[in-house]
Amino acid sequence: MDKFLIVTNDGKDKDGKVTGEVLSLLEKNGKKGILCPKDAEKKILLKEIPEDVECALVIGGDGSLIEVARLLRGRGIPILGINMGTLGYLTEVEPGSLEAAMTQVVRGEFDIENRMMLYGETGENRWDVALNDIVLTRNGGPRIIRFDLYVNGELLNEYEADGVIISTPTGSTAYNLSAGGPIVEPTASLILVTPICCHALYARSIILSAEDEIMIKIGKGRRGTKEEALVSFDGIESMAVKTGDKISVRRAKEATRILQLNRVSFLETLRRKMRGN
Repeated sequence: MDKFLIVTNDGKDKDGKVTGEVLSLLEKNGKKGILCPKDAEKKILLKEIPEDVECALVIGGDGSLIEVARLLRGRGIPILGINMGTLGYLTEVEPGSLEAAMTQVVRGEFDIENRMMLYGETGENRWDVALNDIVLTRNGGPRIIRFDLYVNGELLNEYEADGVIISTPTGSTAYNLSAGGPIVEPTASLILVTPICCHALYARSIILSAEDEIMIKIGKGRRGTKEEALVSFDGIESMAVKTGDKISVRRAKEATRILQLNRVSFLETLRRKMRGN
């Protein structure tokens, strides 16, 4: 790898110190670092990213890495996260170990993990992809959503809940975990379905095959009223839906390639993050 795209969350690296250090370390090792092009509102200009970029270095938190993964989907560019956030399940490198990490990168001493993504469609040519999760939640006041959940065309269950999380293994440690869902090894191939605050004692998370297709149909309110809800993709993009609408979710054709430097097991990382280390 010789050409690196550097994507900085300006709110995390406010003085640009870490960004400057990354550029300096790349130059020191004979590599080229390119600052990600952005507009006046700090939004990434995707069309201005050079086609010959070989790796993306994301300086920020997990949210920053997820945003870059969504933007670069389909280009096969591996991503390395430099953690400027809190937990950092996806952003592996800490600022204090930056020099050692960059040495590994330029020497090619790393592995690449492929993480599955989800494709969601709400009709009328409205679709998006997610690395973590696709979430259906109520829109407006504190009321439940009635929805039917189908798997491969067959009705699985009818729910009354605050919503539902459809998660990848990567997203199992995100909203899914907060909602009581299981933690899954991130390179696994499966889909998690976790109801949010379901009004039923028996409601639990469901683990499905990565090849299954999920469909959610929005029902009417308790008095037959038309209900409104939101479908969000990684908490970044949202689409409004209403009673009668259907949301289809399946495995995306694209995958996110995460560059891994450490040979630390997922369980060890999980234990460390859970303890706040």
